[in-house]
Amino acid sequence: MKISVVGTGYVGLVTGTCFAETGNDVTCVDIDANKVKKLQSGQITIYEPGLEKLFERNLKEGRLNFTTSLEDGIRDAQVIFLALPTPPGEDGSADLSYILRVADQLGHILKDYKVIVDKSTVPVGTADKVHAAIAKNIKVEFDVVSNPEFLREGVAVEDFMKPDRVVIGTQSERARKIMGDLYAPFVRQGNPVIFMDEKSAELTKYAANSFLATKISFMNEIAILCERLGADVDMVRRGIGSDDRIGKRFLFPGIGYGGSCFPKDVQALVKSSQEVDYSFRILDAVMDVNEKQKLFLLPKIQAFFNNDLKGRHFALWGLAFKPNTDDIREAPALYIIDALVSAGATVTAFDPEAAHNVQQVIGDKIQYADNQYAALENADALIIATEWSVFRTPDFNKMGTQLKQKAIFDGRNLFEGAHMRELGFHYESVGRNPVKL
Repeated sequence: MKISVVGTGYVGLVTGTCFAETGNDVTCVDIDANKVKKLQSGQITIYEPGLEKLFERNLKEGRLNFTTSLEDGIRDAQVIFLALPTPPGEDGSADLSYILRVADQLGHILKDYKVIVDKSTVPVGTADKVHAAIAKNIKVEFDVVSNPEFLREGVAVEDFMKPDRVVIGTQSERARKIMGDLYAPFVRQGNPVIFMDEKSAELTKYAANSFLATKISFMNEIAILCERLGADVDMVRRGIGSDDRIGKRFLFPGIGYGGSCFPKDVQALVKSSQEVDYSFRILDAVMDVNEKQKLFLLPKIQAFFNNDLKGRHFALWGLAFKPNTDDIREAPALYIIDALVSAGATVTAFDPEAAHNVQQVIGDKIQYADNQYAALENADALIIATEWSVFRTPDFNKMGTQLKQKAIFDGRNLFEGAHMRELGFHYESVGRNPVKL
């Protein structure tokens, strides 16, 4: 099948590459000429495990192409995916200007029937708006479909190639047949392709991400309660996670969620609720808990240093909002950095992939180390903000000699308290009793 993907950001590039991997002829369109030039030359523009190999293979074999021309990119396509940004506006609502601008252009250039697919995360009613924007200037038939993505950064290729489910919102039998054929290679093991109306599909994406964000904030509040009552959040997590009505996933406490999806999608669903005169009180609380959780470690750090951080130097492990990505959007590490620097402290950070992105945003506000141990030199304490695998089994003896004080503030509960006690570290984490020097 011939496919066009408009937008080569995270979702667009993964979508285009994975469709090419199953034999489709894919053309990706982007207005950023520099990005397109890099992609045409074989230089991948995002970090995502497993993607580069597929990208290189399909580019070499001619199934994956890139252009800045919308008209050229969609000319022969049967299906056109819109994978464009929907950033939050000042009021929290999703900005649809990128999508509607392209929809307006499509209305002028479509010459035959095509399926237009909203792949971006969009509010309920967007498919109707896209349809209206195209219909103003078109004389041929077309269908607009909602097909939300459920990709997790760090495992996006696996999620796309072997999806738990595929959600397709359409009331057109013609579009349903085309979309069913397109996704058939990805669900051969029997995972469902769920067809529904467009509005239900749009809401499904927001509902899914908002529910997962709620689980995270709930466990972070349980963690706070554990510390005050003397319980252990790890034991509570295991106890409730074994109930299959609850499940084991998204029950790990920490310093809050970040990234491009959860913060934006929860906020957008709250805004959509307000627009129909409904107050989504649970999600208001979820957002409030998460904002506070990002600085959960700060009072612990301040107490250890007698409420005076001026002149202190900290090592920070992890800058990305989660491991296996270079995405720093709404990353808790950035909030911690701001708080420490505002208090007069200095920071040296290490992240396997995200340091360059942070440097582009905050410049020389902090120092950057080439590896995790170099970040520890002359540091008064270590703060862990991202649970990269490389941080899980470090050389504790080496760490003890590099740190001025054997103090670790762990926002991701990487280590066991009993082990840290044996090693002589002051160790504080989330929802567990502290190990003090």
